[in-house]
Amino acid sequence: MSPTRTIVIVGAGFSGTLVAANLLRSQSGAATRIVLIERSNCFARGKAYADSAHPFLLNVPAGRMSADPRRPLDFLDFARRQYPSATVEDFLPRALYGEYLESVLLDAEVSAPAHMRLERRRADACGIEPIDGGTQYRVQLSDGDSLIADDVTLALGNPPPAELPGTDALHESCYIPDPWSSPLHFRPGESILLIGTGLTMVDVALAAATPPTTPPTTASVDRTTIHCISRHGLLPASQTPFSPTSFKGDRTALLRAASFSALTLFRGVRELVDETERSGNDWREAITFIRSIAPALWQRLPLREKRRILRHVRPYWDVHRHRLAAETLAKLQQMRRRDQLHVHAGRLLTFERIGAQVRVTWRPRGESQARTLIVDRVVNCTGPDYNARRSRDPLVRSLLAQGLASTDSLKPGIRTGACGALIDSRGRTAPNLFYVGPLLRADHWEVTAAQELRGHAERLAGLLVAAAGGGVHAGPPGRVQAVSGGRVQTTVPSGQTRAGRRYGE
Repeated sequence: MSPTRTIVIVGAGFSGTLVAANLLRSQSGAATRIVLIERSNCFARGKAYADSAHPFLLNVPAGRMSADPRRPLDFLDFARRQYPSATVEDFLPRALYGEYLESVLLDAEVSAPAHMRLERRRADACGIEPIDGGTQYRVQLSDGDSLIADDVTLALGNPPPAELPGTDALHESCYIPDPWSSPLHFRPGESILLIGTGLTMVDVALAAATPPTTPPTTASVDRTTIHCISRHGLLPASQTPFSPTSFKGDRTALLRAASFSALTLFRGVRELVDETERSGNDWREAITFIRSIAPALWQRLPLREKRRILRHVRPYWDVHRHRLAAETLAKLQQMRRRDQLHVHAGRLLTFERIGAQVRVTWRPRGESQARTLIVDRVVNCTGPDYNARRSRDPLVRSLLAQGLASTDSLKPGIRTGACGALIDSRGRTAPNLFYVGPLLRADHWEVTAAQELRGHAERLAGLLVAAAGGGVHAGPPGRVQAVSGGRVQTTVPSGQTRAGRRYGE
């Protein structure tokens, strides 16, 4: 091992950025080289918070989106530079949150001690192999170069949607397999079928309804007609200004229910929600409480009961858990009232090309007779496919093929141990190969929100700091105010030195 420890982070979205920022903010005395690899130009943003032609909003209010739990209003303070009247309950643009994450990483970089060095590398990691008896790893890049790492963190973000049966014969002009693989462009007057009715569908529907290159019009001939279909036809619920920390539920009772069956747990959750509403409170308070203990509930459930949750309960949990800003939901309802958006519950049967269009055959839920739709384009909005065995990512496929990573029989992610250490195909925990991100759902289930992922990123960074030579984990440094002429100007909060004392000490 060289005197300088090399930590490679693959993926510079939310999770990878926070791991890097927490490492840079640490007070480790060991010389450390942090290599942050990102396949796109969006360092610190990822796909979720990249610049977009459409003003997509966050689905969580500004007061709960801080990247640092010690400064809960950090994002709001940043946002008020552009939106002075913003409040904790406002749903702000996702692109603004991307700017915030960029500033978080830059703050950490310019305030880090000289022996902590960050390298940004635009590349695509396509393979990882253990070397030197498994004490190090060679990270292979698609450009032919490679890196030798003492520790590797995989922060790969959300995977693309699963391939839809029957769509392989459709031309790329009339089928979009992944709406986030390239910018969304729709033509006025186009008819579209969106497969799925969750958050991805909402984004695509709003983008299709208001093409950025075309001025708004009420003429029906210019309106895009949007159909969306899922098994249950459920739309996400609305957010409200509830208190996420006021509810105190009976954790023990729910854990006991999870030990018996999915049905017992489901009844316990329903009773908790009903009790919350009877007391005059918001049902979202109960959902937030359940979310906070979801990993423990998931780990307590027997395997057969987990299968039942995935098959029967998941759609209902998702629409209550993954909610929309009231403003966004109001736009959807307006589109439905003017017959621009049509929501269907049913099963897709076949896709058939008819010239430049697609004939879609489907069966409504609860009916035996099939129906057809003729549309100009079909968009796969089923959301991320968390089955790693179906992954088309060369890196994930390589890890599974080598046995460096593994899945369980449910395949809702990849298996991990403490702090995200990968568990290999023989059940052994890797000492220096980690994962952070939504595929942690194999063991934790609820790992998609910023509040959950930032906790995993912070704990992993703390472990890596200890492995690199100890030290204590520091709070956030000063906020970058300007970058001009190669010089970075920062301000440091009162009570904190630039070298990085814990914030507030």
